[in-house]
Amino acid sequence: MSRPRIVILGAGPAGVGAAFELTRKRNVDVTILEQREGPGGNAGSFEVDGIRVDYGSHRLHPACDPKILADLQEALGDDLLTRPRNGRIRLHRRWIGFPLRPADLAMRLPKSFAFKAAWDAVSKPFRGEPRIENFKTVLERGLGPAICRDFYFPYARKIWGIEPDQLSAEQAKRRVSAGSPLKLLRKLANAIPGLRAPNANTFFYPRGGFGRISEALAQAAQAVGARMLYGARVSGLEARDGRVHTVHFERGGSIEQIEADHVWSTLPVTLTANILYPPAPPEVLSAAAAMEFRAMLLIYLTLETDQFTPWDAHYFPEEGVRITRLSEPKNYSASAEPAGRTVLCAELPCSTDDALWKGADEELGRAVQDDLERAGLPVRAKVAGVTVRRLRFAYPIYRNGFEAHFSRVDQWLGAFENFVSFGRQGLFAHDNTHHALAMAYAAVECLDQGGGFDRTRWAMWRGVFDSFVVED
Repeated sequence: MSRPRIVILGAGPAGVGAAFELTRKRNVDVTILEQREGPGGNAGSFEVDGIRVDYGSHRLHPACDPKILADLQEALGDDLLTRPRNGRIRLHRRWIGFPLRPADLAMRLPKSFAFKAAWDAVSKPFRGEPRIENFKTVLERGLGPAICRDFYFPYARKIWGIEPDQLSAEQAKRRVSAGSPLKLLRKLANAIPGLRAPNANTFFYPRGGFGRISEALAQAAQAVGARMLYGARVSGLEARDGRVHTVHFERGGSIEQIEADHVWSTLPVTLTANILYPPAPPEVLSAAAAMEFRAMLLIYLTLETDQFTPWDAHYFPEEGVRITRLSEPKNYSASAEPAGRTVLCAELPCSTDDALWKGADEELGRAVQDDLERAGLPVRAKVAGVTVRRLRFAYPIYRNGFEAHFSRVDQWLGAFENFVSFGRQGLFAHDNTHHALAMAYAAVECLDQGGGFDRTRWAMWRGVFDSFVVED
């Protein structure tokens, strides 16, 4: 009897995590199709002027499942570093350490803001339940107006491009881990000796960039027979009798196809609904069209200096600064090499319809420098180069009512008995890398030794995935 053929679409952490676990735990034939020339997806790494950088700011959080973390430690060995969190937030034109620290808050927060935030915490029991639940009302009920008005709401407008009251309450539940005074106090306690949880305010980061996680998993899977087809853009999925049986893709200028017993997709769920043949019903296509992803411009400045600042990341909630976050990759990996050069990565959320999306690299580089000047972080070193990467599918946007649209698309795709969609884009989910890997491992758990997929167990895991909250 031949081995079940599993085709995985996408080589981000979810895709390569599934390939890694499948090749260890099941007797199957695994092929990954990936549009880029290597693994990692939006959590990958590449080189800019001799420095390995990531697609934005990424960390592996200590909340990672211990079994998965042990696998990563084995795959990466001494290259998986434990690093201290060392970021800061610009609030009221002052820098506040992030993760939050009680002493720093006491010394640096404007007294008027601190008083209002404290009053909001004390008065929380007297705030009534909102008549309408959305991102705005949920956070105002939990944290109070001061923190919302000065931090969360401006940041939300920048990240998702719409007003807070147009975002679903689910967006607050999935993206704001400190959604109440009690949760905020727990986070502050992690900065106090004696109360600090193990690995609090630290993260794991691979020497050589965050993409080394996906690269190591892909290499381990390949070593035992998995096939990785890079430069392969999936163009169609052919279905018959309730099963997806053929995947069509473009590679090297030609159209190819591969037959599958199972298709596991980490592609954007909205894209998947549009490439299935026969076509999805009109109501499914309409629901997919109503779902949106926020795009992201990643603008890298190469500076002729050893280090820009000692901070690994800066956060900019204020609306007068267009970028949302600035990171310095050398600081993540504690690398001093190469001497005399560093790279900054600025994150600028946008729409693919924005003029910025089509902006020239040098123009975008100047925009970042202008933002940093306004934020009190002027670039004094010579800018030796500007590199731009564009991510079309960076963040799911949970507009009010998105749940019905997602449910319609998800139920239609779920009716194909051999098709599974997972990962951030595949489940239209807000998640971290450790969440994506957990989804991959769960999918493998649902595949029995005979090649059958346990849909009941997968439904149970889907309920677990719905409880994931993004780690800050």
